[in-house]
Amino acid sequence: MIDVSALALLETAPDPLVIVDVRGHVTEANGAARALFPGLQNGRPFAFAIRNPAVLDAINAVLAGEAIRETEWEERRPVERAYYVRVAALGGQAARALLAFRDLSEARRIEAMRVDFIANASHELRTPLASVLGFIETLQGPARDDAKARERFLAIMQTQAQRMARLIDDLLSLSRVEMREHQTPSDKLDLTALIQQIGDGLRPLAAERAVTLEIAPCDPVMVAGDRDELLRAIENLVENAIKYGASGGKVLISIETQRGQAVLSVQDWGPGISPDHLPRLTERFYRVDVAESRDKGGTGLGLALVKHIAAHHRGKLQIESRKGEGATFRLALPLYQQGD
Repeated sequence: MIDVSALALLETAPDPLVIVDVRGHVTEANGAARALFPGLQNGRPFAFAIRNPAVLDAINAVLAGEAIRETEWEERRPVERAYYVRVAALGGQAARALLAFRDLSEARRIEAMRVDFIANASHELRTPLASVLGFIETLQGPARDDAKARERFLAIMQTQAQRMARLIDDLLSLSRVEMREHQTPSDKLDLTALIQQIGDGLRPLAAERAVTLEIAPCDPVMVAGDRDELLRAIENLVENAIKYGASGGKVLISIETQRGQAVLSVQDWGPGISPDHLPRLTERFYRVDVAESRDKGGTGLGLALVKHIAAHHRGKLQIESRKGEGATFRLALPLYQQGD
């Protein structure tokens, strides 16, 4: 058995710690370990709590005589996480092993985001940056004294600079959501009030494009979430519907509740989307029509951002569309439960 002072020390450790005996049965575990492995019980094999062969092999090796064995364990559900696992022999007459788990998820996400940011940003920024540099050279040279050309080129340069600013803003927003994806938002929010706010803000854009923006009547619907993220997600869906479904002349926003979820639907009656494109719409920088997307100010990141915000809220984004029959985007979010 482990003494009381050692137990207290074990409990103060921020990382998950588990002690197993010579049979691989759990003898002690701190609160962080029990949170990581809800099925963990003293006296039962640790193999009941984790099925990872590398971790189990490390335990067996240490119990067989090795001093230390290190490995990694990755989990993909409910969210992707990675852990460094260190298994070390404990002194004493009976063979025992201490398992320590260190969460590598955030470090991995940061590294992946850094790589993605460099690759994607360099690719997407190259064209507008080259355009701006080209116009600057022209204004410094042949068009130095041409007032009309200067006015036309400056307008184009402003458009390209705004495009770069939107791209960077979307990349940073996506990175922030991904960094916090393992932390479930818990603020109590009225989804009905959020769509009213978004509707008020986007009515001028709808009017400019001759689109009727309609919000179906709905009582307050409470969800657990992050206000800024949900506003951004809903705004992206509604703005896309207005821009790309404008030919249908109408966009409808509605909410219904089903099976513990609030389902927000944004429907347009525009040209629709071919089934071939639907599976890839939420990929970063994927566009059905690159030229049209850029002409409308799109960065190719809007739906990727919505998908990650949905995942952060333990929800889901669903897309239904047929060519020539409009499109419906549904954002499903868990309803707020008392005690969340």
